[in-house]
Amino acid sequence: MMKQSLLLIATLTTTMTLSQGVAAEQGHAHDEQAHEQVHDSKGRDDDHEEEHEAEKGHDGHEEEHESEGGHDGHGDDHGDNEESEGVTLSSAQQALANISVEPLKRRAMDYQVYAPGEIKANGYTSYLVSPRVDSIVISRHAALGDHVEKGQALVTLFSETVADAQAVYRVANAEWKRAKKLGRKAVGDKRYVSAQAEYEAALGRLSAYGLSQNAIQSLTTRSQPNQTQILGEYTLIAVNHGAVLSDDFHQGQRVASGEALMELADEKTLWVEARLAPAAQLVLPVGTHANVKVGSEWFGAEVSQEAHTIDPVTRTRVVRLLVNNESHQLHPGLFADVFFSFATKTPVLAVPEAALMRSADGDWTVFVESEPRQFKAQEVELGRSLGKWREISDIKPGTRVVIKGAFFVASQIAKGGFDPHNH
Repeated sequence: MMKQSLLLIATLTTTMTLSQGVAAEQGHAHDEQAHEQVHDSKGRDDDHEEEHEAEKGHDGHEEEHESEGGHDGHGDDHGDNEESEGVTLSSAQQALANISVEPLKRRAMDYQVYAPGEIKANGYTSYLVSPRVDSIVISRHAALGDHVEKGQALVTLFSETVADAQAVYRVANAEWKRAKKLGRKAVGDKRYVSAQAEYEAALGRLSAYGLSQNAIQSLTTRSQPNQTQILGEYTLIAVNHGAVLSDDFHQGQRVASGEALMELADEKTLWVEARLAPAAQLVLPVGTHANVKVGSEWFGAEVSQEAHTIDPVTRTRVVRLLVNNESHQLHPGLFADVFFSFATKTPVLAVPEAALMRSADGDWTVFVESEPRQFKAQEVELGRSLGKWREISDIKPGTRVVIKGAFFVASQIAKGGFDPHNH
């Protein structure tokens, strides 16, 4: 019994000893694992610090690079180029683009202003042939293009109204002749005055209908006593000499009172109607000289009238000129080129219209040569239009300005504003 108790105690002691050894070994392993974890953590911290230092060094390098004018510096330089309005052109480029540069100087300008025009009949020497009452065309005596003299027969018509007026005239003429023959005392004042008034009214009516004095006199003079004269026929005659410009009618046609049968015009002096832009600030007093070109021929003309209204159809300002046409080279309906001649009273600064360009903000500019082969834009104020030239201001005399080739200079400046880096 005693032996069994001692054996049990020894077994328990051994078991406890083994358990403590295992626990000690486990604690030692745990301490080593914790030590390794701390060491790993520290290593990672050290690595992180090294990476941070490396990044700081890289950033410092970038900052140093930027301060020395790296990529950003290039962008700033390019921005300066964009703000610049200048360009440098080689001698070859200037020759190829036909660029011409001249110093500005004040000078008196002789210039011309162009306007399209048309030859028209002189309305003050032309005449419309038309019946004064409703009539029927019997026959014509002149045709289109004919040159007629004053008093020449043009067209014969028939009218019932004229026939009645001719009959009344015959009676009034006979009564007036009788009253004059008997005298005022014999026929009495009332009858005498009445006969005279009726005769004068009948004569005036026939004249108003377009009958000539010879035609009216023929109503009361007969070559044979028993000859019967047909009333109602009458002939319209030319009231002045000229050419027949139109004759749009037919024989047998019934025409209304006032309807134009023919147009006559004295072509020795014709009108030229020039049409100017409403905004054209031109002073064109009567007598202003102009050169008129029709085809390949040139003619002198003078301003005779100027309209004070704008044509509602063409929206132009009409200026009328007189042109001598005694040679009959011109005819109404021809188109013409009209050139008004002017001269400035005082010297002015001026450049050709082609030398002016619009800037990006819409201002007018010219290109000046600031240095040899270096060009830049300079804003100017526009003045009067001097034909193909334009008066300018806000620029000093003597400035070298591009007179020809301004468009090429503008295109080269525009190319200089393009950013290949797309910034």
